[in-house]
Amino acid sequence: MPSPAKKRDTGCPFAFALDTFGDRWTLLVVRDLMFRGKTTYGEFLDSAEGVATNVLADRLKYLEEEGIIDKSRDPENRRRNIYTLTEKGVELTPIMLEVVRWSAKHDPHTAVPKPFLKRIKTDRDALLAEIRAKFIKS
Repeated sequence: MPSPAKKRDTGCPFAFALDTFGDRWTLLVVRDLMFRGKTTYGEFLDSAEGVATNVLADRLKYLEEEGIIDKSRDPENRRRNIYTLTEKGVELTPIMLEVVRWSAKHDPHTAVPKPFLKRIKTDRDALLAEIRAKFIKS
């Protein structure tokens, strides 16, 4: 991840966004939280992409420092942490849905379920509200 001294020094919104969440592993952690319901280090580690333990630990720490995720102790197992998206993290949902839509359109090997793609296209607002409700309690 970029060092704080090199981050956000150009004023470019694309550079800022990519510095904040544009790393492969960072986005995959957000994906796993947002769409796959993963909440623990072990669950993230089991993702098909095969992230290294040190990289995963670094990305979780980084995302917490950036205010994109929160970490809390699992009430059922005090040795384990539970991760969840913050308001700032949930605000990535429209971007993540567009990445899914774009990738499904251009990747002939996409694993995105067709019903999910249909919801992105035809029921986007309800899908956004549903994802938001999983993380933000009003």
